[in-house]
Amino acid sequence: MKFRFQLVIPCLLLLAACTEESAGPELRVYNWSDYIAPTTVARFEEETGIRVIYDVFDSNEVLEAKLLSGASGYDIVVPTSDFMGRQIIAGVFQPLDLERLPNYRHLDPDLMRLVATFDPGNRYGVPYLWGTTGIGYNVGKVQAALGDDAPIDSLDLLFKPEFASKLADCGIGVLDSPSEIFSAVLNYLGLDPDSQSAEDYELSARELLDGIRPYIRYFHSSQYINDLANGDICLAFGWSGDVLQARDRAREANTGADIAFAIPREGALMWFDMLAIPADAKRVGYAHRFIDFLLRPDVIAEVTGHVKYANANVTATALLPESISSDPGVYPPPEVRERLYTDKVTPPKIDRVMTRVWTAVKTGR
Repeated sequence: MKFRFQLVIPCLLLLAACTEESAGPELRVYNWSDYIAPTTVARFEEETGIRVIYDVFDSNEVLEAKLLSGASGYDIVVPTSDFMGRQIIAGVFQPLDLERLPNYRHLDPDLMRLVATFDPGNRYGVPYLWGTTGIGYNVGKVQAALGDDAPIDSLDLLFKPEFASKLADCGIGVLDSPSEIFSAVLNYLGLDPDSQSAEDYELSARELLDGIRPYIRYFHSSQYINDLANGDICLAFGWSGDVLQARDRAREANTGADIAFAIPREGALMWFDMLAIPADAKRVGYAHRFIDFLLRPDVIAEVTGHVKYANANVTATALLPESISSDPGVYPPPEVRERLYTDKVTPPKIDRVMTRVWTAVKTGR
């Protein structure tokens, strides 16, 4: 659920002031699933002697519930940009100490200006990775169902019943992320993707989603990766790097699934996943060390190479294989980036509308 909370946290700030020694040489990290290189945590542990307890989630709503409880239990979390914006307002993060982050200098100033739209002054977080939300598809199965003229670079593929109905048998998976689905639907309909009109969600978006609901197999924010790779579904509305991971898994396992990712020609959401320190964090010094470690060009280049999501580290680009740095699904070219938009912080009233309509769409009620 998405609501604005006013948290009173002076006691948590006192807890955060506990010494690193009393908390023990460990660090608690809460990150998205399938979102780090296999050796990253081990490298940090070996270099620092700090043990990392690394847990994962697959939706912003799950992370937000922990943060708004006032007792997350973590020292580093990875919220997405629009969620972080309202969480900053709620007071759930503590400011970063940039003197403890010497590798901050590697961050792209242009991207940091975009980040400042939801984190004014870049006070509370640094970009971990960024990406887009678009269309993942099985080339062969979509072609077999729709023919050579399939609109593979258009949201028509999902949002028009005449296409979605023909893909239902081979399987459609959609993110369980109401804010991202609604922004895509509204933008597709020619409306403001950050609309503050309840009618846009309750009428326009609801009508479109109800029209395609019978053809959607499931709503889930990570299952589609393996399902695309294994050929269990043929279409996913998902995150760029996840689809590209599915492509690579299919190739490695020789499943025969030819997976591709398309940024819709109608436009797509560009988002940032941020590294932030909760107000109740007990190991603030260790948290800064881990963030600075991830800001090292060699470290974050390895992460991007594995998960296929772009990073905001300009120095790291030269360390990437050309197959990644030149992949338009990872680093969209300028003409494509012109079609991208970013989310704004949503008012609580509209959050409630989205949640209510999304629940109705998923349950068919």
